[in-house]
Parts: sequence; C-alpha cells; structure tokens
Amino acid sequence: MSNTPVGAKRPFRLGIDTGGTFTDLVMMDEASGEVTLVKIASTPQDPSLASLQVLHRCLQEQQAAADDCIHLVHGTTVATNTVIEGKGAKTALLITEGFRDVLEIGRQIRPRLYDVFCDKPLPLIPRRRCFEIPERLDSQGEVLKSLDEEQVGNVAQLLQDQDIESIVVCLLHAYANPAHERRVARLVAQHLPDVPITLSSDLCSEMREYYRCSTAVVNALLVPVVGRYVGRLEESLQAANVPDVLHLMTSSGGIISSTIARERPVHLVESGPAAGVISAAHLGGLAGYTQVISFDMGGTTAKLGLVENETPRIAQHFEVGRQASIADQASGYPVRTPVVDLVEIGAGGGSIAWVDDGGALRVGPRSAGAAPGPACYGNGQLAPTVTDANLVLGRINPDNFLGGEKHLEAGLAAEAVQTLADEFDMSLLEAAHGIIEIANTNMTEAARSVSVQRGFDPREFTLVAFGGAGPLHAAAIARELQIPRILITPHPGVASALGLLVGDIKHDFVQSCLRPTQEIDTGEVETILEQFQQAGAALLASEHVAETEREYLPLVDMRFQGQSHELTIPMPTCDRQNRESWISHLHATFCQEHQRVYGFSDQREQSEMVNVRLTAVGHIRRPSPPALIDTGPDAFKAVTTRRDVYFTETGGAIECRIFDRELLSAGNRISGPAIIEEYDATTVIPPDFRALVDPKGNLLLEPSMNVTR
Repeated sequence: MSNTPVGAKRPFRLGIDTGGTFTDLVMMDEASGEVTLVKIASTPQDPSLASLQVLHRCLQEQQAAADDCIHLVHGTTVATNTVIEGKGAKTALLITEGFRDVLEIGRQIRPRLYDVFCDKPLPLIPRRRCFEIPERLDSQGEVLKSLDEEQVGNVAQLLQDQDIESIVVCLLHAYANPAHERRVARLVAQHLPDVPITLSSDLCSEMREYYRCSTAVVNALLVPVVGRYVGRLEESLQAANVPDVLHLMTSSGGIISSTIARERPVHLVESGPAAGVISAAHLGGLAGYTQVISFDMGGTTAKLGLVENETPRIAQHFEVGRQASIADQASGYPVRTPVVDLVEIGAGGGSIAWVDDGGALRVGPRSAGAAPGPACYGNGQLAPTVTDANLVLGRINPDNFLGGEKHLEAGLAAEAVQTLADEFDMSLLEAAHGIIEIANTNMTEAARSVSVQRGFDPREFTLVAFGGAGPLHAAAIARELQIPRILITPHPGVASALGLLVGDIKHDFVQSCLRPTQEIDTGEVETILEQFQQAGAALLASEHVAETEREYLPLVDMRFQGQSHELTIPMPTCDRQNRESWISHLHATFCQEHQRVYGFSDQREQSEMVNVRLTAVGHIRRPSPPALIDTGPDAFKAVTTRRDVYFTETGGAIECRIFDRELLSAGNRISGPAIIEEYDATTVIPPDFRALVDPKGNLLLEPSMNVTR
C-alpha cells in the first residue's frame, strides 16, 4: 500500500497482457517505480472482459484513481486467434488482371516436402471474391497499361451487393509506384464509403507479389474485427474514467497508439509473445546479462526468442496460423512485417498429454486453456496436462496456487495421469515424469531452433525463464543445451505484462530498392530515408514523443547476387557522401553477417541491396528496481515447510525444502533439490543446481559445479 495521502495525485502506468489462460496486469508507480501485479483467469469468449476485470481489481486493491493513469499498454492475442479460427471479416481482393489466383498458387514450397498428402492452407479469401482490374506496371513502376477506371466502378458495384466488410487492393509492382492502387481506392470509396480499404503499397512496399498480397489480406481480414475489439475496450476504459492513453504492443516489440492499431492490425499478430522477449531483454540487461535466451512458458504455449546485446533479434517476416511443429514451415500465411524472432509451440501448463495412432505419448499442442483448465482445476477436464503432472510430482503446492487464491485438486490430477499410466503399464510417478520429459524435449528443440539454427551458441547465453510455468522447466532446458546460467526475475508469471511497460514506441518503414551494391545511388538512399524520417517524426509527434526522445535507425536488406533471400543489417554509419567508402563498408558488413549466420562468405562475390528500411523509435521511461540489502548466504528464514518431490536424478521422490520467495534476501544461496514458491510461479531447483539471489532480487540458477562457494 502506498503512503500517498488520500486524494493526492498518484500517476501510474499499466500493462495488461491477455493470454490464452490468464490475463496479467502490472502497475508501475510513476514516482517511486514500485510495481504491483494482479493475475486472473482469461475470458476467451471476449478477452476485453478479463482486461477490464483485472483493471478494476487493481484500482480497487491499490485505492488508485483511474484518471491518474498516464500510460496503458495492452498485449492481445485477438489478431492471432482471428486468423487461426478463420473468423476474419468478409473480404474482397482487387488485383491486376491475370493474377486472380495469386492466393491459390501461393508458394512452391510445402509444409512437409515428402508428405504427398500434405495440404497447403486454404486461401484466406476464396476465389469468387477475387476481382481482376485491367492495368499493368513494370518493375520500375512505369505504366505499361493504363488503369481501366470503368471496370473499377463495375467491380465496386458488384461488391455493394455482397455485404463486403473489408477490401484489399494489391496491384502488380505497386511497391514501385502506388498511383494505380491509390486511384482504385478512391474510386471504390465512392461506392463503399464505409468499408475499410487496405492498400498493399501502404502496408508492405516490397517486391514479391504473394508475400505482399498475403500481408495486405491478413490486415484487411483483421481491420473490422480488431477495430470492434479496440473500440469496445476504449469505450469501457472511458466509462471507467481512464484517460485516452491506450497503446498496443506490436509484433516487433514496439508500441503503437490504438488509432494506428485499428488501421494496421496486422502489426498486432504476435503482440503478446513479443512483450515477453522485450521483458527478458530489459530484465536481463538490468542484471548485467546482454546475451539472453527468452523462455516464456504460460498456460497454453511456450515462446522462445533470442536477445543479442540487449536487443531482441528482429525478423522481417513470419507466418500466422502456422501448425504447432517447428518443422512445419509454409503451413501458415506469410506476413511481411517486422517481428521479434521467436519460436512458439503448443507446450504450456495446460497442454494435454495424449497417445497418438502409433502408440506414442505426445504433449500438446491442444490445450485445456482457461476453461475448463487442467484436471486439477476441478472443472471437468479428464485428460492429463503438464500442470497435472507437475502437481503429481510434488513440484506445485495445491494450496498455494496464485498465492492460495485457487486450490488445486491433487486427487483429480492423479486420476487423470493414472489413465496414461495404465495405458503404458507404468507407475503414476513414471507417467507424470514422462509427460514432463516430453514437454521439456519439445521446448528444448524450440530453444535450439532460436539459437543453434540461427548461428548462435547457447553456451554463451543466459536463459531468462518466466511465465507461470517457465521456472518449473528452465533447469531441464538449460542442462540439455549446456546453458550456463538461468535468470528468474521477481514476479516471473507476469513478466510479459511488464514487457508492455518497457517497450518503446516504434514505427517501421520499408521500400524496395533492388540495386547491385556497386551501382547504389547514395543520393537515392538518402531521399528514401529522409521521407521515412519525416513520416516517422509525424507519427511520433502525434503520440506526444518529445524530439529529444526520438531515434531513427536505418537498415538495409542485402544478399549475394543469385540468392533469393536476404539478411537485414544496420546501415553503415560512415558518411554516405563518401560513396566508395560507404559501399565498401556496406559490402563488408553484409559478408560478416552472412559468415555468422551461414558459416561461409566470400567477399569477392557480388552483393546487392534489396530493401531500404528505417525504424522510428520513441523512447519511454523504464522502471528500475532498487537494489536489495545483502543479508548473506543463509536462506533458512525463508523455509516454510518440506515435502517430497520426484526427481530422476535422485532415483525417485526426495524430501525438499520449500522456500517463500518473498522472504529471500540478496546474497541468499540455496542448494538443490529445493522448491521456491511465490504468488505467480514456482521455481524448481534440481539436485544438480544451486541458486543465488542477486542484488535486484533475481534468482540465478547454475549447475552446482559452476556456483562459487
């Protein structure tokens, strides 16, 4: 409870993260930096309900005034779920004559190359709602065939009779010249003034027709749905007397205003997962670790990402609606917008264990979610989940879940796991351990894919584990990949919500500019960057970002001539007026990155520039927790009880000390096996690990042989 006098002004910031199982809120006092957290069950039928419930509960418990909120950031899965569930708006596509089947044809690659029964995902817009427009530009944007405005009018009249909710305009080579797309939009708007229109050239000014079209289509499908969701949220916040300060987290880890989010909801597709990686980068940096692997395990999924030099790695494209397997590339819909580079798999606390047709035990991707939840919730779920297995193994306290707010039924968990034990003719504990081992293996492979497969050695990183279930499984993943250190932050269960409060405002711009490196016109590059900076400055000004807090980061996509995929590198900072020096430095920087990613590079090979990019950043204030007083290594005062916990390292169940994390102090050391409990998470310290509480209150887990005695 704050000591602020009743009635006094008490500015605060809020982060609200809506997940598949829980909705988390973090409140940060603007003056003191004090952080408060609240966690409640999500409301899948309408995620905004849980967002408002958790807000009202926080305001009531903290006796805070809603109009003192100066910054509210929301992370949501609404955009992702809309695409996955096929519940997007009824959308029509207007495309260049002769290219009506671009969505049907898609790409040449398949999800599983040697599976003859493998089907591509169905087009997001059926062919009957794809309409051809007579016009044609060449790759330089020159007009080969003028726009047939009469046909545009005819198509618009057809759309009037079909109750179309959203429209996409994607014309060939519009990235080089958007004039035809913009003219089509104006003509269609005369007939359908209330229907939102997405232009591919506004959203993704890059070559590659299918990728640009797919990106625009995903955005158009989401505009009405996300618009309604954000609108309801804004109205409810206004009714609760919260000022107009709503922002949303984007896929790239930045935040944007609710107004921009309505227009470009495609940027929200990986909203929630991105917040977790941003949080890991921030909290890892505060603890002095700049190279981290982010491990976020919640109730429905596990997300892993990589942070290099305190900066999350950003990819320039991703797939939405992809199947759960890491190997199932091309099983979703490509989106060409910047995204935090992460892997997400169906392995959470609520992931269901099942037996496949071959008789093998599998875990996920299907989840029990928030309702009914795991079997131990007592809501009728009969199949065992990861949470049930952890409860059977003694790793979770059934009487201290969410600080005791929710009681877990250990008997129901045992009954669910026993069904698998009977099928495999093994003991209850062996079956529960098998569920955990399979889940750990799936998550280890995901961690390997964001590190080893990206050209990084996990032995040089720190694993930052969070989410309600992350600290339960972190040690197993670190052991397998030989990651030397695990960092578990205070309140790990709501770390993603904290990530919402430490993300900067960001806007990304891109323009295709395919040129051999030796033929690059630096003046052309300067012009593109100046236009981007002007647009970025206008957006940041509209979001009330002071000029002193603005930063503009130029990037460039490069590849060797003959390659079909490019790498994004920072644009050299040396003077672009010295053309020869700048081009030489650009080529050398690209070759170094190619060597790191692929293990080979030849500077004698000719390279080429593909896209020019710029990220406009508005820096925000970040909370920094105060240092704790070091009370020495003795942690005995934090021991609350003892109970048997199953570990294969000890050959079965062994009595463990149970610690209350709130009673731990800086300098405390704990030898495994041990369990550390707190309001929103449980940390498992296996027998071969030890833990240290650092000055920021973080738990540092290391293999016993690496811990300084």
